[in-house]
Amino acid sequence: MAIIRGVVLSATAILLLAGSAAARREVFANYTLAQSPGVVCPGSAKCKNPAAEPSIRADPAGELYASSENGLGNGTEAWRSLDGGRHYTALASPNGVSKSNDTEFAPGGGDTDLAVATKKNSSGRYNVYVSSLTFADVDVSTSTDRGKTWRLNPVGAVVGGADDREWIAADGAQKVCISYHDVEENIEVNCSSDAAGTFTQLASAIDAVHAFQIGENEIGNLAIDARTHDVFQAYSAITEASEVTCAPQAGVLAGRCGHHGVYMAVSTDGGRTFTDRAVYVNRSSKADYGHQFVNVSVDRAGNVYSVYTDDHHVYYSFSRDHGTTWHGPYRITGKAGTQIFPWSAAGDAGKLDVVYYQTGYHSTKKTPDTYPRRAAWSVGFAQDLHALKPGSTWTRHTATPIVHRGGVCESGVTCTGNRDLYDDFGVAASPRTGLASIVYSDDQWQGGGLTAPDCAKRSDSNTGKCDHTAIATQLSGLRIFSRGH
Repeated sequence: MAIIRGVVLSATAILLLAGSAAARREVFANYTLAQSPGVVCPGSAKCKNPAAEPSIRADPAGELYASSENGLGNGTEAWRSLDGGRHYTALASPNGVSKSNDTEFAPGGGDTDLAVATKKNSSGRYNVYVSSLTFADVDVSTSTDRGKTWRLNPVGAVVGGADDREWIAADGAQKVCISYHDVEENIEVNCSSDAAGTFTQLASAIDAVHAFQIGENEIGNLAIDARTHDVFQAYSAITEASEVTCAPQAGVLAGRCGHHGVYMAVSTDGGRTFTDRAVYVNRSSKADYGHQFVNVSVDRAGNVYSVYTDDHHVYYSFSRDHGTTWHGPYRITGKAGTQIFPWSAAGDAGKLDVVYYQTGYHSTKKTPDTYPRRAAWSVGFAQDLHALKPGSTWTRHTATPIVHRGGVCESGVTCTGNRDLYDDFGVAASPRTGLASIVYSDDQWQGGGLTAPDCAKRSDSNTGKCDHTAIATQLSGLRIFSRGH
């Protein structure tokens, strides 16, 4: 869901040793990103930003790109790392109308996502795409020069009425697709073959057989298999037409039936048509996987992974046949605590990284929205190098210090609780190193003078005054890409 607000903050760079069930220890570098273009973080007093709900991707050469939103009408921030996430340089705003993204108005600014091309353009570089919302349309910005300059298409998707929660994925040198909820909460997929100059290929991810799910689904992200060019759209929904009357109407009014089915819309013709496959259907209609967000990723061998949460724990399913049949669910997280907002990054065959916000607090009577202040949240990081083997072992780590205390809203702008962590965050692994870089939201006050102008004291923590985007980069440990790629 889009955000509407404006705050500024900062953080210090630290090293965090994260223990796991395994004997080895992973080391993560944590630091805040800058808003001013050209500033490299960590290492500068300017490493501060007002953004939240970030996204991250790696290009085939191993360069990392991240984006995060400032809220509707306030534009989007972007960063690039050339050293596997140990440092990030702030780029010019992808959708700003001037060179200064500190002071000038910019379109978009809601629900950012990011994609990188899988083949080089005519200049020998990988195109980078950043999408964002204005509610009336989807902004798509393209960089052909590694984020130095951007070309904005402010009408990547022109929607009759409104749109929400767009996602973006790239394929080859010039193709890029976006997906989004339209006003009826159908899932639309629009594709461009000219690097987001025009979007002329239009399709619905929900097929005719599942038309009853229109209006009763939660959209997930979009992914494309670089080898086969198959397109995958993740979502959760009701599972029978008879459930329409008992479902949470338009995702707003409470219902007796939840989105207890996890689905994958699969296109084998490049996004022109889709067939919806059930990933997992819980027999209980009261179960609900409609929490931000069901996630899809594809490994180098073409295996597809679906990651989702039941409001307390994170699970995954996998497909060896391009999304036609599915195995699972298998639990990623442990039995203790609560884990929400999952995101995945797939590497070599069967190798998977998953991140999520986690707390040691658990309640069968409360949802995370109403958790008490003693619920301390951090970023959890799980790895499985044999994810195609049922019952394989996940190693789990804590990648950050505490990023929030108390309740965490899971229902977007309709929530009346705390939204400082917003709706999602992300992880990517550099194909060059195989190590992960995580981009996340944090609302904690930082000592040592590196605080936001409005985040002046410890008691400002857990409020929008201290909200910002930060990085946790894996410095050692298990890798999902073999070296030498």
